[in-house]
Amino acid sequence: MPHLQLELTANYPLAVKRELARRLGDLYGKIMQTTPDLVDVSFRELGDGNVWRCDAGGPVPSAVLICDIRAGRPPEQRARLAEALHSACVEALNLDPLHFGVEFTQHSGDEIWRTILIDGAVRGGLAHDWSPSEVRTPLVERLRKENARTGPQS
Repeated sequence: MPHLQLELTANYPLAVKRELARRLGDLYGKIMQTTPDLVDVSFRELGDGNVWRCDAGGPVPSAVLICDIRAGRPPEQRARLAEALHSACVEALNLDPLHFGVEFTQHSGDEIWRTILIDGAVRGGLAHDWSPSEVRTPLVERLRKENARTGPQS
């Protein structure tokens, strides 16, 4: 939570993917008012001829960034994020900006289960819905405090 999944037709060096993952996490944290440590990034390098945009003139090679996120942010905030992620990916991966899209799938917090380390123990549980309070108190900090009081969740 969130999970940013890039579907690509080429392979990229590890250093490029690592730096882009860092950049996408930072952008996500800043724009979506949370912390980057919640972000997972996947690179699905599907190979030539495996991602297509069905253009008016016929299918053209494409790429897609799928963003699985917690619901709750307004459309304007998601649009700012999409623009920033689009620009970062186009620049880092040399993608055609006309044939690269960003899609959002929104989930309630209770559809996402994560683990965190609390006092040396791995604790897991369902996430919370997004709230603007994450600007002041990061979700991970909130979960640590809650788990310290309630103990492990299963």
